Amino acid sequence: MDSSVLSVIALAGVLIGVAGLVVAMVALIRLSHLRRSLVLLEAIDGRETFVDVVAGAVEDVQELRQDVADLDRVLTKTRLEVAESLRHVSVIRYDALGDLGGRYSFSAALLDDAGDGLVLTSIHGRAETRTYLKGITGGKPDIELSPEEMKAVEFAKGTKQ
Repeated sequence: MDSSVLSVIALAGVLIGVAGLVVAMVALIRLSHLRRSLVLLEAIDGRETFVDVVAGAVEDVQELRQDVADLDRVLTKTRLEVAESLRHVSVIRYDALGDLGGRYSFSAALLDDAGDGLVLTSIHGRAETRTYLKGITGGKPDIELSPEEMKAVEFAKGTKQ
């Protein structure tokens, strides 16, 4: 073979080798980028992967949502119980009989948010004490109220200051 043909073949071989090296370098760079992205999916040195962390966070959020739903149910139940509790209270003290010179008699109104409850009245005299209990439904008494009892109910409902 001629030396010029051998030179061309050698040059072609060198060019093919250089092209192969360039292709290999590009492949290594792409592989490096791919490995970095796979670190998100693959644990290295016993550490959690990004996917594991996100999955754990999603699980935590679902547990928190369940906890919030449970608390909402408890809060709703508590609000209903509070509305039905006798929490509107007032006491009026007075001298019912005028012979003791002191305000030993009293009327106490105990109502819930709907105006249901009771009025407890105790009349103190020199020789005896009498106690009365009257029911209230929707803010209305089941038995006629005395002026002092009516005043206690009005204070309990907050309609009188």
